[in-house]
Amino acid sequence: MTISRNVLRLGLGAASESDPIFKSNGKRGLRVQDDRDEDQTAIVTRRTVTRAGEVLADLIARPLTPGLYLVATPIGNLADISLRALSVLARADLIAAEDTRHSKKLLTHFGIAAKLTPYHEHNAERERPRLLARLHAGASVALISDAGTPLVSDPGYKLVREALDAGFMVTSIPGPSATLAALTSAGLPTDTFLFAGFLPPKSGPRRARLAELATVPATLVIFESGPRLGKSLADMAEVLGPREGAIAKELTKLHESVTRGRLDALASEISGSETVKGEFVVVIGPPSEDAADASDEQIVYQLEQALKLESFRDAVRSVAEVLNVSRAHVYELGLKLTRARD
Repeated sequence: MTISRNVLRLGLGAASESDPIFKSNGKRGLRVQDDRDEDQTAIVTRRTVTRAGEVLADLIARPLTPGLYLVATPIGNLADISLRALSVLARADLIAAEDTRHSKKLLTHFGIAAKLTPYHEHNAERERPRLLARLHAGASVALISDAGTPLVSDPGYKLVREALDAGFMVTSIPGPSATLAALTSAGLPTDTFLFAGFLPPKSGPRRARLAELATVPATLVIFESGPRLGKSLADMAEVLGPREGAIAKELTKLHESVTRGRLDALASEISGSETVKGEFVVVIGPPSEDAADASDEQIVYQLEQALKLESFRDAVRSVAEVLNVSRAHVYELGLKLTRARD
């Protein structure tokens, strides 16, 4: 933005009512003030851009120590990448990417010409020795996923373990994370949380996994695909009970949204919507701190009686309501009971 003549004449200090230009009352004086504000903003912006460029140039000018670098990349908004991440990607001898075509767009956007090689769950066993060989040769290797922080629901754990076992330096370059973005925007407790990744795709194993998570005294963070989201939420509401939750989608993108409410209400809302696409982050509040008075023996006894008259799901609901205990705990005891009978 061009600096106006008024700014050149008055200088960059704060304007006062004694300035000649402001003695003309009315709209002209207001327009001049607006011009001054815009020009001051432009000056500050140029200063920030210049300084950021200097920091990045200084980082890139330094040699990159050989080793494995785990570089977090944007989960949607390309502006979220860090200066340090850009400097590592620009200097790395090799970048191992989950999808080279996807990552090429990111690198091209920032003018980075780097050698890419695919590294994903289908070729990891074959490619891992090759990456380790490059490390043995003294190369710097950067590992990136399609989006977010590597190793979080993405391949890379075995590569890190073998690199460490071989004595190579492993460095994490922190940055964007769908897990943390959803957790911090959900409005639920953040002091203790558990990332549970993707749940099993089928309802039975999924409900069993939820039963295991039910008593964890922490906020839960779960990934889920669009086609399974409705059924998963229904299972969450059934097993975990009336907890508060949030569904995050399109994080950091133009149409980002975080829907908050009780799990049963969220399940109803999703089940009544059109076909759901994409991937979602579900955040679930911790279990109630109220201690239940009923013992496990009482719960099992009531379950045995209820199962004579009701289905497993209805029996769990009935016992939980009658004894005023966590439905998740009743469900877990019910699974053990049915397994013992089998």
